[in-house]
Amino acid sequence: MRILTAVILFALWLVLSATFDPAHVIIGALVSALIAWLNPALPHMRRLSWLAAIAYQPWLFGRILKSGLHVSRLILDPKLPISPELVRHQTKFKSDGELVVLGNSITLTPGTVTVEVAPGELIVHAIDAAS
Repeated sequence: MRILTAVILFALWLVLSATFDPAHVIIGALVSALIAWLNPALPHMRRLSWLAAIAYQPWLFGRILKSGLHVSRLILDPKLPISPELVRHQTKFKSDGELVVLGNSITLTPGTVTVEVAPGELIVHAIDAAS
């Protein structure tokens, strides 16, 4: 599993750096191998199917786009009709991995920030109730 992790990280390194000179390639390979070696397997995390992960990306992108348009409307309104609030969001997720993905997804969405995470619950700061 660590070899697969190292290969995926190295491929991501190459794609994001877009620099293929020997120094960058060697550094990318070493850093990828080091990260894969230092990160232990997480047996307590439930495995996510690739299909679910792939389907989640367009859904999240759609939510980010919708929220971005909503926040843009709020900002461009001369009255600035915001009403910030903290919202408790109950969730069925209990594992750290699931809560991190959900919390980060909420934070990526314009107008919201995950403030606190607990098993089964997230506290989210929202720019208004519709966010």
